[in-house]
Parts: sequence; C-alpha cells; structure tokens
Amino acid sequence: MLLYVAYRVVVHVLREREIKALQQRDEPTLSVDTDQAKEFARIQAEKEAAEEAERVEAERLAAAARAAEEQAKLDRLAALEEERLEGERLAAAAEAQERAAAAEAERLEAVLEAARLDLERLALAEEAARREAERSVAIEAERIAAAEAARVEAERIAAADAARLEAERVAAAEAARLEAERIAAAQAAHLEAERIAAAEAARLEAERIAAAEAARLEAERSAAADLARLEAERQAAEEAARQEAQRLADEHAAQLEAKRIADEHAAQLEAQRIADEQAAELEAKRLANEHAAQLEAERIAAIAAAQREADRIAAEDAARREAERLAAEEAERIEADRRAADEAARLEAQRRAEAEAARLQAEQAAKAEAQRIAAEEATRLDAERLAAAQAARIAAEQIELARIAAEQAARVEAVRIAAEQAAQAQRIAAAAPAVEAAVPQQPAAPVAPVAPARVIEPKAAADTVVMIADDSKVVRVKTNRLLVNNQFQVAMAEDGLDAMKQIAARMPDVLITDVEMPGMNGFELTRHVRENPLTAHIPVIMISAEESYQTKAADAGVDVLLGKPYSDAVMLDHIQRFMRQGRG
Repeated sequence: MLLYVAYRVVVHVLREREIKALQQRDEPTLSVDTDQAKEFARIQAEKEAAEEAERVEAERLAAAARAAEEQAKLDRLAALEEERLEGERLAAAAEAQERAAAAEAERLEAVLEAARLDLERLALAEEAARREAERSVAIEAERIAAAEAARVEAERIAAADAARLEAERVAAAEAARLEAERIAAAQAAHLEAERIAAAEAARLEAERIAAAEAARLEAERSAAADLARLEAERQAAEEAARQEAQRLADEHAAQLEAKRIADEHAAQLEAQRIADEQAAELEAKRLANEHAAQLEAERIAAIAAAQREADRIAAEDAARREAERLAAEEAERIEADRRAADEAARLEAQRRAEAEAARLQAEQAAKAEAQRIAAEEATRLDAERLAAAQAARIAAEQIELARIAAEQAARVEAVRIAAEQAAQAQRIAAAAPAVEAAVPQQPAAPVAPVAPARVIEPKAAADTVVMIADDSKVVRVKTNRLLVNNQFQVAMAEDGLDAMKQIAARMPDVLITDVEMPGMNGFELTRHVRENPLTAHIPVIMISAEESYQTKAADAGVDVLLGKPYSDAVMLDHIQRFMRQGRG
C-alpha cells in the first residue's frame, strides 16, 4: 500500500514538472492560459486524488470484507470443530457413565443375586425392591445427566454467543476505527490539495523544494498512516489473542467446572454404591445371623429330640428288661409250682403203691433228661441274651431281638410242656397195670395221643440255599456278597414271579424277600409259598422300612420282618436259627 502511494506521488510530481517545462517553453504563447492551466491542474489533481482515495477505500473495504469473510469462515470452522469435540466429549462422557452404570448395575446384580440365593425366603420382596430402587436410580441418573448436559450445552452456547458478540463488537470497533482513519485521510488529502492549490503560485516559484517537501511530507504521512495501521493491526491481533485466551480460559474453566460436577456426581454415586453395599452386607449379616440362630435352634431341637428318643429307647429297653425279668420270675414260679406238684404227685404215688418205683425211676430219668434239655436251653438262652445285650445299641434290632426272645421262650415252653406231657403219659402207662390191679373197679382215664414232632436235621451253611427276591440290583448284590462270604449258596430273583419260577425248579431252604416289587410283591409271594404244601415249610424273612407291616406280614405267613437298616449279624442269626430249628 505504501509503495503504491509513493508511486502515485512520484507520478504526480513528474507530471507537474512536465507541465512546468511546457509552460517555460511556451511561456510567450501560454501566458494567457496560465490561470486556466493552474485551475485545470488543480481540478485534475483533486479528481485524481479523489479517485485514488476512492480506489484505496474500495480496496480497503474489499480487503476488510475478505478478511471478515475469512474470519467468519475460520470462526464457523472453529465453532464446528468445537461443537464436534464437545459432542465427542459428551458422547465419551455419556458412554463412560453408561459403562460405569452398567458395571455398577452388574456388580449390584451379582451381590443381590448372591444374597437372593442365600436368602430364598426373602427373594421375591428383595428382588422387587432392588428393581424399583435400580429403576429410580436410573431415572434419577438420567435426569441428572440430562440436566447436566443441558446446563453444559447452555453454558457452551452462552460462551459461544458471548464470544461471537465480542468478536462482532471488536469487528465493529475496528471498522469504525478504519472508517475514522479513512475519513481523516480523506480530510488530510483534501486539506493537502487546498494547501497545494493555495500555494500553487509559490509552488511554481519553488517547485523543486515544494515537491521534495511534499513528497517527504507525504511519505512521512504515509509512513505514519502505515505505522498507525500496523499498530492498529497489532492491537487488534493482541485484542483477538486476548479474547481467544479469554475464550480458552472460559472453556477451560467450564471444563473444569463440568469435571468437578461430574466428579461430585461420581463421588455421590460411589458413596451411594458404598452405602448400598454396606446396607446389603449388613442385611446379609443379619440374615446370616438369623439363619445361624435358626440352625442353632434346629440343632438344639434335634439334640433335644435325640435325647428324647434316647430316653424313650432307654425306657423301652428298661421296660423290656423288666418284662423279661418278670417273665423269668413267672417262669421260675411256674416251674417251682410244677416241681412242687410233681413232687407231691410222686410222693402220693409212692405212698399209694410201691409198684410205682419203676414209674419213679422212669420219671427220674425223664426229669434228668428234661433238666439236661433245660440246661442246654438255658445255655442257649443265655447266649441269645448276651447277643441281644450286645446288639442293644440299635433300636430296631432291640425290638426284633425282644420279639425273637419271646418266640423262643414260647417255643421252649411249648417243648417243655410237650416233654412233660410225654413223661406223664409214660408214667401213667407204666403205672396203669399196678393201678388196675390195686383198684380194679375204677377204669383208667383215657390218655390223648400226642402228635409226633417234626424232626429238623441241622444243615451246614455250604448245604443251605438262600433265595433273595428283590427288584433292586444293589440290594441283591450286597446281600449275595454277605451270604457268599458266610459259605451259603445263593439264588437271586428280580421279583415275585421270577422267585416262584425258580422255587419250582429248585426249592430253597430260606427265602429273603422285599415288600414292593413289580408283578408280584412280597406279601403275595409269601402267601403263594404258604399255600403250597411242598413249600409251606420254607422260612420267609421280609425286609421293609415300614413298621406298620407287622400285622400284614404275620397274616401272610412271614416268619421275620426286618426293618431297614438292619444288621448283617441279625440276618445271619435268623438264617442259622432256621437251619437248626426250622420255622418252629
């Protein structure tokens, strides 16, 4: 711009010198036109100066417009970039919040799920409360996030509006300043032109000095104007830089404020999460304590029930022992009475007839035999009593052994009574001739015939066949292992029908059967065995966990009903007893 102004000044000076040379050369002919030439030169100079000023102003305005357009483009691009970065930041913040919320929700879900699994009794209520709380927290978080985003967006828009207004204000001030400079320059040019026109005569006299002075002054003015413009541009740049720094500082402060608010919100969420965790832990501890207290109460109740059961078993055992003692005393009393009666009868027989000596001898022999049998039976009973005392730890076996002892006592009593009847019959038969001879007028009383007892030949375990009828393969294998280890022969049937087929092919010595079996159950199998005369003698041992089957089993013909679980020793004792004595 300065070079162009200097160029125009030089052109103007050269033109004036050329005009002056022409005037000096043609002064005689042009003296008349001097005033007109001066006036024309002045008008021409003013017109050129005005045109030059207009052109300079137009170029300035065009440059200002281009600069403003470029600045507007840069502002728009900066605003768009800032909006994009702000959107990305908000999206990243929202995504991070969503991830944090999702992670927090998953953690809370895991904690609550563990609590729900441990506390099924309160699961439904706690799950509903948890979902409601999560929904409320999510709605509150979304509301806070939306409010925070709206506030940040409003602050950003306000900051952008403030920056835009500030830029517009600065641009308007700059335009006003430039317009004032242009007007001042135009006025200076106008005054300069008037000064030049007024001093035209003096300029013609001292054209060189005036032109040089004018050129110097114009150069100085142009330089001053250029310096003023540069200073204005520097100030404008400084102002723009200050405003940009202020804007960046405002944005940084807004970011710091948003970060502070986000940190406070995150701290609040963390505090809420910690509070929820502590509440969940306290609730879990409380429920765990309640559960432990409940378990302790159940344990104490179980101990009390076990103690009551032990007391009941002990009472039953004491009652059983008392019953055995009373039964033994009654048996001894009956035996004493019987012996007293026998002794009285013997004395009476000896007093009545000396011929009864043979009967007495026979009676003594029978008595000795009965004493031997009684001693053997007492020994066996003592062994069974010791075995029962040893197995008294199991309640089910105690009941079974008591029942076995009762059956054995009844059988012993029956054997004893049968022996006494046989001995009495023998004595009566031996004394009959003597009595008839002594008292011929009194007929002898008839003696009822005694049925011969079935003779049982004891069998060894290796010769004994035991059949197992059970639909459970595990039970068959377990019982088979027990019997084989004790040298017994074993036949296994899967149900009652299979057992009947095998019994028809090979008759067992003992039958062990379950109750519930497909096709034919244990009761039906036992009735079939008892209805057939060929198999009615087979002892049947039934295994069941139901104590109520006692009567039904006895009606079907079951010899022994063992409760589950049972002792292997008790099972073997029953089988060995059946091999020695049969069904009894």
